[in-house]
Amino acid sequence: MLCGNREIQVGKNGSLNYKNNFMRILITGNLGYVGAGLVSQLRSKYPNAFIAGYDLGYFQNCLTTKSVAPESKLDIQYYGDVRNFDENILNNIDHVIHLAAISNDPIGNKFADVTIEVNANASIDIAKKAISKKVKSFVFASSCSVYGAGGDAVKSESSKVDPLTPYAISKVQTENALASLERGDTIVTCLRFATACGISDRLRLDLVLNDFVASALTFKKIEILSDGTPWRPLINVKDMARAIDWAISRNANNGGGYLVCNAGSNQWNFTVKELADYVSVYLGGIEISVNPNAPADKRSYRVSFDLFTSLATGFLPEMDVVNTIDELVVGLKNIEFDDANFRKSNFIRLNVLNSFIENKTLNENLSWSK
Repeated sequence: MLCGNREIQVGKNGSLNYKNNFMRILITGNLGYVGAGLVSQLRSKYPNAFIAGYDLGYFQNCLTTKSVAPESKLDIQYYGDVRNFDENILNNIDHVIHLAAISNDPIGNKFADVTIEVNANASIDIAKKAISKKVKSFVFASSCSVYGAGGDAVKSESSKVDPLTPYAISKVQTENALASLERGDTIVTCLRFATACGISDRLRLDLVLNDFVASALTFKKIEILSDGTPWRPLINVKDMARAIDWAISRNANNGGGYLVCNAGSNQWNFTVKELADYVSVYLGGIEISVNPNAPADKRSYRVSFDLFTSLATGFLPEMDVVNTIDELVVGLKNIEFDDANFRKSNFIRLNVLNSFIENKTLNENLSWSK
């Protein structure tokens, strides 16, 4: 069959064989917040590439765009559970971008065992299968949350990790396993991303800056549930896509065959209170409420992105906090966002999963019910 200008043969096992010489990319977890923008960015930069998606589909219906769904820009969308990943999907794939994960601390805390199964065990399994298929690169979406209770000291890749949640623990477990694999010629990159933010075709509002902007627009108030002192490095989802593009483009002379790298910008280290101040000022002096009696949030870390800055020339972050707030405000207004109960809506990913479980579409193992 023809896919654009690319001739593809379907094998007996359902795998795809490609006749022309072009880049072939598989993105797991493409139907999420980060994946939506990544698909669009890669398709724009590599119009002739073969790009496939693989996702279980939890958040497929959480579209927040009046345009086309980003997966329409794929050549093929696979649906499946990473815990039962068919290695034939990797036939002839050049680059694997592994985003699929239980995506935040509230979900990870509720489904701790599943988080380890999905984020660590399945990730390691897919990496082994990818390496056995001799892919050129394997990119793992890790997290700066591995630094945990970092305090005021700036953390680099050589700093001791201190994962405090199942989500962060799963990322450390995967990094450690990837480091020990016989990787052959496959270039493996673990990107420890700063906290994501910014507009997306599958927008999440369970992220600190996104929540502050949504709260300011709907409540005319920003409520900080902590004392506001924890440190958070941030990165716009557009710049996450740029970092991933660098990771699939680099060779072993640029960082080595296996690399752990903080992905973000030194200018994007803020306290939670500072982030609220930026949103307040942008929107004309929105009231900020801080809870001085809140229990201390141990998750606090400042991060150095010097290594990333030195290696990823041409792919460094272009967004800053002000234009990210601006794009969030514009994007929310464009979709006519006006939901005072957004914290009970599908903008909060845990709510989506809870709803599926309540109606018995998902089981407690976060597998689709038969």
